Amino acid sequence: MDNAFEAIRQLMTAFNKIDGSYYFCAKSLGVKENTLAVLYALDDGLPHSQKQLSEEWLIPRTTVNTIVKELEKEGYITFYPEEESREKPILLTGTGKAYVHDLLKKVYAAEYSALIRTVGKFSPEFIDAFDFFASCLCEEMQEQVRK
Repeated sequence: MDNAFEAIRQLMTAFNKIDGSYYFCAKSLGVKENTLAVLYALDDGLPHSQKQLSEEWLIPRTTVNTIVKELEKEGYITFYPEEESREKPILLTGTGKAYVHDLLKKVYAAEYSALIRTVGKFSPEFIDAFDFFASCLCEEMQEQVRK
């Protein structure tokens, strides 16, 4: 690729814009960025362990643990008991679902609008390409930088 350096810089700038938009969004909503990410993850309705949240959302385990304690104290989450697991999966409570629905409705609306605009200009395959690039980048960083 002739302009690989420029292409990488354009992608990195785009990643930073995305990260920054969620940071400022969290700030506007009155929550910490990592708390927003945990609530976003839990809003899929599936149980998640703290380990899963940490690994999938790249949030330090200690930070996830602190957030979980805060959310439990506020009554937004509960632990789903599994006898065979040391880590009890986390679910939103009814109160938590209502809170997250209200908190994230504008975030979801913005994401949806951005997706519709993007898919209108490009093909939906951009999502698979973006995901593939992210996976390749993680693998290469692990192999070449974080050895």
